[in-house]
Amino acid sequence: MPIARAAKRATVRLGAVVLAGALLAACGSGSGDSSDTSDSAGGKVTLTVDLFGSFGFKEAGLYDEYQKLHPNVTIKQSDTQDEADYWKSLQTRLAGGGGLADVQGVEVGRIASVTQQQSDKFQDLKEFGADKLKGEFAEAKWSAATTKDGKVLGLGTDVGPEAMCYRTDLFKKAGLPTDREELAKKWSTWDGYLELGKEYKKKAPAKSAWLDSIGSLYGIMIGQEEERYYDASGELIYEKNPAVKTAWDTSVKAAEADLSAKLDQWSPQWNQAFAAGSFATIPCPAWMLGYIKGQAGDGGQGKWDIAKLPGGAGNWGGSYLSIPRAAKHKKEAYELIEWLTAPEQQAKVFQKQGNFPSSTGAIEKIADAEDDYFSGAPIGQIFGDAAKESPVQVLGVHDQNVMQQLTNALSEVERKGVSSDKAWETAKKGVANVIG
Repeated sequence: MPIARAAKRATVRLGAVVLAGALLAACGSGSGDSSDTSDSAGGKVTLTVDLFGSFGFKEAGLYDEYQKLHPNVTIKQSDTQDEADYWKSLQTRLAGGGGLADVQGVEVGRIASVTQQQSDKFQDLKEFGADKLKGEFAEAKWSAATTKDGKVLGLGTDVGPEAMCYRTDLFKKAGLPTDREELAKKWSTWDGYLELGKEYKKKAPAKSAWLDSIGSLYGIMIGQEEERYYDASGELIYEKNPAVKTAWDTSVKAAEADLSAKLDQWSPQWNQAFAAGSFATIPCPAWMLGYIKGQAGDGGQGKWDIAKLPGGAGNWGGSYLSIPRAAKHKKEAYELIEWLTAPEQQAKVFQKQGNFPSSTGAIEKIADAEDDYFSGAPIGQIFGDAAKESPVQVLGVHDQNVMQQLTNALSEVERKGVSSDKAWETAKKGVANVIG
């Protein structure tokens, strides 16, 4: 999330990810043998691709391009915009073995669950020659989808280097500077970001808050850390991790200062707020750019800009394409995902949607990219620098579940005035219930 990637890709991917909804009932084929590759005597193949959020393949015209190169292939994509709903449904179908697509998206926060707990449910891509691709991806991206015994269970689509997106028109109305370099200096720390938010609040346009939600603030901050919920040994450490406490406390401060629009991410109200000008800033993984364009529409062009993130570089989101063992067309599915994740295609998705490549070759191709929608911001440089400086994160089997429980609890602080201590206890109970 490509968001996630929301996000979700959020997302993104890991960022990703808009209206919650059920998966289409016919999103994929049932279990079958990989030799069963034709839908008719003419050798026609229909490949089903089931994703969450916006991976950008359709928007960048990649499916049309692939189908022209492979006239016997038809690609049908289904989407669930909320990644949590997507993952829940995928688990149900994996358990039953039916209703699975030929290609399934996997958010980076779930990939440890796939490699450590569900490796028997997904195809080892080395059987189709994925070995030769290892050098084309960042080591951290490749290794995260590789099991201890060497199976490769997914090819990376994108990563989620972080920045801060902001509305220049709203900043002007509130008397704040709009230059991205000047702002990066003013909010070089998260305390500086909150202080600038308090200045904004004094002269803010009507019905406009400093940021969308404290959940997005928490998510972007925790993405700056190497260890967050698990340590390298696989121990759950979120309760005693000072990085989690810092991100939590900063988010609570933002709520107490009334700097948030109190919008649940991926909700219909949140989507509408992009065009309405309901918030002036939003923590912004690369995959969020395409999401903003989709929600703010043509009327938002030139009103947005992008600056370096407070507190240093981080990563939020990024996704993989995987093939269930029960998929009907495994060979053809692999050929498709190898092509979709190749440098040329990743570069096209970035130019169209902003999803930052996980392919080292693609990163080189987009180094000089700018985005007119975001006031000509040098997105190749901004996100490229962030990607280079981001820590290699330790991922645990329930990373995404822990994240959801913490942000859900923060929403209670933000929207209902629940105390920080009470919300923290609620979060801990939620984590215990989800992961057992």
